[in-house]
Amino acid sequence: MAELPRVTYSNIGVDFSPVHAHLDAMIPDFEKNTLDREWSTPYATGARKEILSPIDKKISLGKFPVSIPSDVKSAIQAARAGAKAWNRSTLDDRLAFGARWREALAERKYDIGLAALYEIGKSRIEAVGEAEECLDMVEYYASEMKANNGFVRPMNVLVENETATSVMKPYGVFAVIAPFNFPLALSIGMVSGALLTGNAVVYKPSPGCALTGLLIAETLRKAGLPGGVFNIVLGDGEVGRLLATDNGIDGVAFTGSHKTGMSIFRHMATLPHMKPVIAEMGGKNPAYVTSKADLDRAAQGVARSAFGLQGQKCSACSVVYVDEKVKAEFIEKLVAFAGKLVVGDPRKAETFMGPVYGDATVGRFQAALSEVEGKGKVHFGGAALGQGFANNYVLPTVVEIDGPGRLTRDELFMPFVVVRGFDSLDAAIEEGNDIAYGLSAGIFTNDQKELRHFLDTAEAGVLYANRASGATTGAWPGAQPFCGWKGTGVSGKGGLGSWFLPQYLREQSHTIMTK
Repeated sequence: MAELPRVTYSNIGVDFSPVHAHLDAMIPDFEKNTLDREWSTPYATGARKEILSPIDKKISLGKFPVSIPSDVKSAIQAARAGAKAWNRSTLDDRLAFGARWREALAERKYDIGLAALYEIGKSRIEAVGEAEECLDMVEYYASEMKANNGFVRPMNVLVENETATSVMKPYGVFAVIAPFNFPLALSIGMVSGALLTGNAVVYKPSPGCALTGLLIAETLRKAGLPGGVFNIVLGDGEVGRLLATDNGIDGVAFTGSHKTGMSIFRHMATLPHMKPVIAEMGGKNPAYVTSKADLDRAAQGVARSAFGLQGQKCSACSVVYVDEKVKAEFIEKLVAFAGKLVVGDPRKAETFMGPVYGDATVGRFQAALSEVEGKGKVHFGGAALGQGFANNYVLPTVVEIDGPGRLTRDELFMPFVVVRGFDSLDAAIEEGNDIAYGLSAGIFTNDQKELRHFLDTAEAGVLYANRASGATTGAWPGAQPFCGWKGTGVSGKGGLGSWFLPQYLREQSHTIMTK
């Protein structure tokens, strides 16, 4: 097969017709051979439950077993047994595994991308881009391990005939608890961080993401990972709670809600000794549009960031502050761009937005619309699509409100962006900083002083400027690190960048007299 165009979250304006032709040919076989199967896995022995696709409730993703409490215990015991060897594996051993895993993922790239499409309702490009990110993630983290010599470094010599070395060692066994919105990339990011640093893993995908979870497990088996080093459990939040709080777990990597993440931190605070928690718990991600911005670029960047993956990204832009002098023109351009976005079945090549995930999201969407009544104006969207669509297909929505409130402070996780006017960029950034999250922020301006002021004062770990491909979104391994400032943002996770891997390691110093 000829090499197809590479899909990332940032390469807009590329001719992806060869990718779509390839997917057109794949989809019938994928539906026939991968969906609507009965699945089994060693550490899920409970009754099977059918999982339906958010695209169409007539589509069965398959019947998947759930893990009972004894399964969780058994998976942890298996991981502890596997860790005895893997914790002592050499850097070369782990780099060789990383190369094999990347190859296994490359062979299944379009399969796992389609699984995410059916499982979450991602558009084709979002799904294939996520699968592509997984390959780069494993390759990048392996390159970081190699470039840093496994984070082993010589230290200063104080005494003759004495050497000192700083050695970073794995904790042992990590629980990895993944969210629904990026079932491939966020799972593989945390799993690869743990495995490449020498930890064993017990992994729990989101309850509705058993399909992608089990396909990831298949790629790890193909890569020849030793037995017991990776183990998967399936089920709901109770399974996650049992996993995260078990004494056999040495650390937790978690991506998900603030409520659940903080409950893990609170549990760790009750223990007689500290265990690492690597947690990413959302974002609000304000964008700023000044009077000196390219408004066409700004409208495209905000729309793509707010409505890509139906706004269900922790980095999605859900509030945009616009200079009053250009606010009306910006809103007009934003509405025009949103109006061109195709909402519908993500199996179709032209679809930009598929369904939102779950009835709870629809409820939050309707509640947010109710809050706008009497406080602002709905400029576009604000309704389900109507006849022929399930109620989880909603329009991209642009609203304007006069003052700060819940809609400008809380993470919404849906295709809903709030516009706020400003007379002072400094005051706008101050309001944008006054949130519990510190993940990403973006600006559109052609004025270097305004740009510098934003870079100096915005309180977020990921800052973007003038990006048409996404005002606040687009992180990629090795190119755009994913980090956060505030405790309820990313909690120092540092994914996709240079400081991610050391969080899975603990330091030990070796001081040795040579004579």
